Amino acid sequence: MEQFFISDLHFGHKNVLAYDNRPFPSVEAHDQALIDRWNRAVSIRDEVYILGDLSYHGAVRTGEILDQLNGVKHLLVGNHDHKLLRNRDIQARFVEIEDYKELSLGDNRLVLCHFPIPCFNDHYYGAYHLYGHVHTGFEYNMTRQVAYQMRVLYGKPCNMFNVGCMVPQMDYTPRTLEEIQGFLKEELSHDLPG
Repeated sequence: MEQFFISDLHFGHKNVLAYDNRPFPSVEAHDQALIDRWNRAVSIRDEVYILGDLSYHGAVRTGEILDQLNGVKHLLVGNHDHKLLRNRDIQARFVEIEDYKELSLGDNRLVLCHFPIPCFNDHYYGAYHLYGHVHTGFEYNMTRQVAYQMRVLYGKPCNMFNVGCMVPQMDYTPRTLEEIQGFLKEELSHDLPG
């Protein structure tokens, strides 16, 4: 059993196709591509932490999509999830629904939240913070700049990573912590002078 992470799926959200420049011709093609990529990566026994902004569909269609997705699902609530979560059938499809979660995977400590938290718990000690919400716009760049400054200007670890599905490394696919650590290592290599 592995653990996977992803955020900002935005199933059924037509406007997000243009907002994120998502490479799908229609919202139906978008939704199907996300389902297919999810199920290629995730087995039935794996756990997936969805870090918010799941769906713009109503409860019935969202439930149908959730039923097609492999794995045991955890939800960290995003700013677009509250209306959907009033439905008990949607709630029942998750093993837990939280606003914020701290998790240990082996020797790794994780802080999970839909929203980026630059000074997250234990960042001085190498913990990881996985977040979404900021897509790939100016807030994403601002968040990356804060993490860069923490590392380069102040010499403090700041292992933050945006698991929004539209981030190039995520490629609309849930990713393991090991994959995310590889993405961060590549990103951190660009912090070095020369």
